[in-house]
Amino acid sequence: MSRELTMLQAIQEALDLKLADDERVVLLGEDIGVNGGVFRATDGLLAKYGEKRVIDTPLAESGIIGTAIGMALNGMVPVAEIQFLAFIFPGLEQLLSHAARMRHRTRGQFGVPMVIRTPYGAGIRGPELHSESVEAFFAHTPGLKVVVPSSPYDAKGLLISAIEDPDPVVFLEPTRIYRAFREEVPGGLYRVPLGQAKVVREGEDLSIFAWGSMLRTALRAAEQIEQERGWRCEVIDLRTLYPLDRETIITSVQKTGRALVVHEAHKTAGLGAEIISLINDEALLYLRAPVKRIAGFDVPVPMFSVEDDYLPTEARIRQGIEETILF
Repeated sequence: MSRELTMLQAIQEALDLKLADDERVVLLGEDIGVNGGVFRATDGLLAKYGEKRVIDTPLAESGIIGTAIGMALNGMVPVAEIQFLAFIFPGLEQLLSHAARMRHRTRGQFGVPMVIRTPYGAGIRGPELHSESVEAFFAHTPGLKVVVPSSPYDAKGLLISAIEDPDPVVFLEPTRIYRAFREEVPGGLYRVPLGQAKVVREGEDLSIFAWGSMLRTALRAAEQIEQERGWRCEVIDLRTLYPLDRETIITSVQKTGRALVVHEAHKTAGLGAEIISLINDEALLYLRAPVKRIAGFDVPVPMFSVEDDYLPTEARIRQGIEETILF
């Protein structure tokens, strides 16, 4: 039976179902037990599964990730929570040097089936280091899969797939839309495959590629531009940032002849540059205009008083659409 859930509720349900389904699954992180996590994603799970399955850890990101690696190498399936994405920096050595390389280092003898869950992104009026969008760090690292849901349905299905994946997955949860809206989500276990993008809006004049909270912003801009100018934009939710769904990206660009990438991360060396490179490599002769990026600015994510000026807006996206179509 399906129910209308927020993204946060869908994530909690995925964790609950996998804890019940697979005794190897354990959760660990700061304040995830008694307090239920900083956003309450694990609320109630300690009482249901006990302290050996839902583990409160010290404030030590390197220790959390290192412990998860050891668990994964010894037959468990750990799901570690990092309270905010920028808090992961002390644990990058463990994640990039060990988790990501273990299968290669052991010539395939050992995998590291683990998930790193972490809220990310701006728009919640957080203080410094609570609003970063540095997904490019992880997508640049061979051995890691990088997943970003943009809806409750996808959040549950993608998280279940991530937990069942034989390799480490960085699962980025957009804090801005944790409780922003509800959606019909089926009960029970279901999977949304990793590595597959989703066409969420059909169009023929321009392709928009987005992920996380920026998907809803891009959709609103596409709807506005159709009402104002009659142009129909195709909007694609990438869902998995590594590996990218190259086929869906190229097929859409070949169809529309124009493309725009929207992300809230800093523009320089962000994922938008990689997507543009892919389009140039495989669909250059289909293009009728240069591919445009609408992104965050190359500054630290600012404090809440000017946070909205940092994030891509419908107005900026509409301007990008107009400049590309009228090129």
